[in-house]
Amino acid sequence: MSRTASPPEGLGAAARALAARPDLWPVALVAAGRLAPRGWWRRWPPVPWPDAGYWRFRMETVYGGRGDAPPAPDDVVEFLEWCRQRWPRQRWRRSPRSLR
Repeated sequence: MSRTASPPEGLGAAARALAARPDLWPVALVAAGRLAPRGWWRRWPPVPWPDAGYWRFRMETVYGGRGDAPPAPDDVVEFLEWCRQRWPRQRWRRSPRSLR
């Protein structure tokens, strides 16, 4: 799978929609961390963008086609609201025990 050096297409619009929802910022950070490939900081450029192949797969499963459709901002906000409901705070905050 290939790495991408730039953010996946459409994330700018999703970020603008998310900017109006500060209550979802912590959930968005956790979700972004879960999408980032392991060891993303070891590769240049050191940004946590998801692997291009994985991103294409995710967009294909959501929107169909070839996986080149950008995420709809409303879908991103709705997904993060769903995540917040599914992940109790104690599960998406790292505890000292999980850092060992």
